[in-house]
Amino acid sequence: MRTEVTLQGLQAALSPVRLARKSIGFVPTMGNLHQGHIALVREAKKYCDVVVVSIFVNPTQFGAGEDFEKYPRTLEADSQLLADAGCDMIFAPSVQQVYGNKPQLTTVQVDDIANDLCGKSRPGHFTGVATVVTKLFNMVQPNAAFFGEKDWQQLAVIRHLTTDLCFSIDIIGVPIVRDENGLALSSRNGYLSSEEKQTAIQIYQTLKMVEQDIKSGQTDLDAILQRGRDYLASKGFVVDYLEARTPDLKPVTDSQQDMVILAAAKLGSTRLIDNLHIKGIH
Repeated sequence: MRTEVTLQGLQAALSPVRLARKSIGFVPTMGNLHQGHIALVREAKKYCDVVVVSIFVNPTQFGAGEDFEKYPRTLEADSQLLADAGCDMIFAPSVQQVYGNKPQLTTVQVDDIANDLCGKSRPGHFTGVATVVTKLFNMVQPNAAFFGEKDWQQLAVIRHLTTDLCFSIDIIGVPIVRDENGLALSSRNGYLSSEEKQTAIQIYQTLKMVEQDIKSGQTDLDAILQRGRDYLASKGFVVDYLEARTPDLKPVTDSQQDMVILAAAKLGSTRLIDNLHIKGIH
């Protein structure tokens, strides 16, 4: 496994791969890796000849008062995990490599779906995500890119920008990896105390309760979701949202249709997200 830190080094390293007509799989990350990230690498290895993982803490997707400065930078540990998983190349650029020295006048904005859910409480977040992913796609030029379904909204935004900007890249979503208690793996779980970790599993429990209510034939989706919000609040969460959307993030019009229940809530100072895809009855 090799590590490149410049665009020139990355492109020189990938040039022979392209000449040999080998496929390139790409996993963009912000580092501080866990087994959820490793699942993306393993999936990429199934599809592609060469797997590139970027490690870049992107400043433009953090809002005021968010955790950009304290976000853990753990390149050495990340590199070991990636080597063990069979990653071929790490791309770990500096902010200057990605954004240059001149003011950034160009951004990529995905309207509509990026303004809902997390986009409401984190204005500008998805513009930062869409812009950096577009830049990384241009730098790596992969055949396929792999994203976790834990951030369902982010995945939907990236699918849209890939289609709208005519990238010839297959976007592949990979199911959520959970710990033995059902907590979705996340780099932010490291901010939780052991007591908070025990409480945090209630997000998934709430999603399962909502699913059970829907599958039992209850049709008042608003009431079901409100019960879920109240339950989370009773457990000490500050609920940002608990909402139902279609898989492409449109409003749900029928409680029996295919839907995703999406949740975001703060526990102490840590913001957690999760979701559950519920297959429609018809």
